[in-house]
Amino acid sequence: MRFGLFGTGPWAHMTHAPALAAHPGVEFVGVWGRNPDKAEALAGEYGVRAYPTVDGLIADVDAIAVALPPDVQAPIALAAARARKHLLLDKPVALTVAEADAIAAAVAEGRLASAVFFTRRFVPQLQEFLEQTRKTGGWVEARVHHVGSIYEEGNPFGASPWRRERGGLWDVGPHALALVLPVLGPVTEVTAMVGPRDMTHLLLRHASEAISTLTLSVDTPPAAARQEAVFAGKAGVVAVPAMRWEPVQAFTRMLDELLAAADGGPQPQLDVRFGAAVTAVLAAAEEAARTGRTVRLTA
Repeated sequence: MRFGLFGTGPWAHMTHAPALAAHPGVEFVGVWGRNPDKAEALAGEYGVRAYPTVDGLIADVDAIAVALPPDVQAPIALAAARARKHLLLDKPVALTVAEADAIAAAVAEGRLASAVFFTRRFVPQLQEFLEQTRKTGGWVEARVHHVGSIYEEGNPFGASPWRRERGGLWDVGPHALALVLPVLGPVTEVTAMVGPRDMTHLLLRHASEAISTLTLSVDTPPAAARQEAVFAGKAGVVAVPAMRWEPVQAFTRMLDELLAAADGGPQPQLDVRFGAAVTAVLAAAEEAARTGRTVRLTA
């Protein structure tokens, strides 16, 4: 399958480009970026073409991979889906519900394969844990703390303008939701409050009547950093296990799922429909924090 890569930042260099170049089922065709010099440099590393226009790269491939801010990603993804190209997107898929829904609708209309890179969710051990937890059932509560700082020296994502503007809710919130939604089901009500240094607290009611609480930040004091998640219910209190993972391997597994889906296999669980559901919860949380009211969603 011929792939085009959109984006030239750290994530494209660290993950997307090496995974695309190494996969035996992929022909890495070219790169587009907002900075033409950076696009030329990244393309040159892999012996592919740097494209001057979005439409030109879309026209020459069967699928696209995107490593761009969500507000830049969304219109490119929609154009590609309307051109009947398969999609590998980053999270969140968009910053508005309307854009996320439009992408999902275009993918469904074109009967395309799609996947969204919720990183650790493509680690087999985590997939197995969440599936077993879902089957166990009887959960009444989940708690997720995804709290850290991207502004420590050496972090490649600290210079990202969209992360500075949107904070932990939109950056690490998708990862937290990707843990609780498969187990507790769709969200029906959202309450949120924002504290100092972008610390965002979400209280979510799910269609299963379970409640989840998410604590999110990308700008916390280093001593307060933590990543932990637990489910509680009839089976007791079960912690999501810590596990080592490597981004290129996770991206490669996502590629495997997309290629299989494009060949008639099942759609990835983490497709653009799931991505749109995550965007809906994040947008509701933003509204709830701004207005001080509970926002209701249709499950």
